[in-house]
Amino acid sequence: MAEPLPPKKARQGRKGVPVLVVLIIGLILAMGAWWVAEYYGAAIEPPEQQQVGDPQQPSAPPVPPGTAAGSD
Repeated sequence: MAEPLPPKKARQGRKGVPVLVVLIIGLILAMGAWWVAEYYGAAIEPPEQQQVGDPQQPSAPPVPPGTAAGSD
C-alpha cells in the first residue's frame, strides 16, 4: 500500500497570484482595449454632411391611379 503524502506535497498547485486578481486585471485590460477601439473608431469616422433643401425631389409628377403612364 502507498504511504500517505504530507499535506504540502498533496496540494495540486503552488501558491501564486490569486485568481480574482488575474480576473480583475483581465477585465481592466479588456476595458482598455475597448476604449482604444472606440477612440480609434471615432477618429476615423467621416464628418457628417449637412443637406440643404429637400434631397428627394420628384423628377415627374405622380401618375393618378387608373391611368397608364405615357398614354393620352
